[in-house]
Amino acid sequence: MHSVKIALITPAAPGSRHGNRSTATRWAGMLRELGHKVSVQVDWDGTATDLMLALHARRSHDSIRNYAMCYPDQPLILALTGTDLYRDIRTDATAQESMRLATRMIVLQDMGLRELAPALRRKTGVVVQSAQSVKRPPPLKSCFEVVVSGHLRDEKDPFRAAAALACLPATSRIHVTHLGGAMSHAMAHEAKSWMKREPRYRWLGEVSHGKALRLLARSRLMVISSRMEGGANVVSEALVNGVPVIASRISGNIGLLGRDYAGYYPLEDEATLARLLWRTETDRAFYLKLVQQCRARKSLVTHASERGALQRVLSGALMR
Repeated sequence: MHSVKIALITPAAPGSRHGNRSTATRWAGMLRELGHKVSVQVDWDGTATDLMLALHARRSHDSIRNYAMCYPDQPLILALTGTDLYRDIRTDATAQESMRLATRMIVLQDMGLRELAPALRRKTGVVVQSAQSVKRPPPLKSCFEVVVSGHLRDEKDPFRAAAALACLPATSRIHVTHLGGAMSHAMAHEAKSWMKREPRYRWLGEVSHGKALRLLARSRLMVISSRMEGGANVVSEALVNGVPVIASRISGNIGLLGRDYAGYYPLEDEATLARLLWRTETDRAFYLKLVQQCRARKSLVTHASERGALQRVLSGALMR
């Protein structure tokens, strides 16, 4: 494929630790590895390019519309986020227009294709996000550490693991370490309230990506309790670093972990989550089953597989 000039649009500002910014930064690096020239922008600056790749149908709508008006014959790739797939495309006119204007689309796990009408599905490819591995520190001996990694916002159902702690037997050694910035004062207040009444819950707030990876790798288990996910990169991070996962049974998690994964609990159900946590802590065979199932998915989240999938979508867009 010849070198092309790409405008990569993300609604997350430079320096942000939001998932969209991380994805954009990683994709820009991969596209540069493939020989392309990439400019990462929050809003399209009007500069002529061979192709636009935009993350988020609703929040990047203005850039998508303006580019389509100025360059109606140029390829325009739209990557759908979790809030796009599982909320906005059903009700938001700007998100729906972004999908119509896109010549190609991306979802981050194969279950995402099911959310699209057949005509849209035909122009959509799957690009599963990769993650970086780190040297695993030894787990804490003082407790059975469980990590929750994600910003505190409603879509993440962020305090479900904290709520599950009250349902555990008194003999449980499970402690929850929660990583992620609060998206509102109310969320920060709630996290602090949980720490006051539940000594086994600790919220660290926003930490660097490197520290988050090291803490995840140190843990014995990760919980992802989200109400909606396009294809959470933190799941990829857990898979790459050999950390088994307990996940809410939602489409975005199933698309990454597989339909037969043993570690799902019903959304917003802390009692069942607690039973799974207790079983993971006390049933060695069950814990090893989760480890093995996660290991079997590891090949899906390598740098090479993500870059190859991105290259296929790009090639398809340029050949139209």
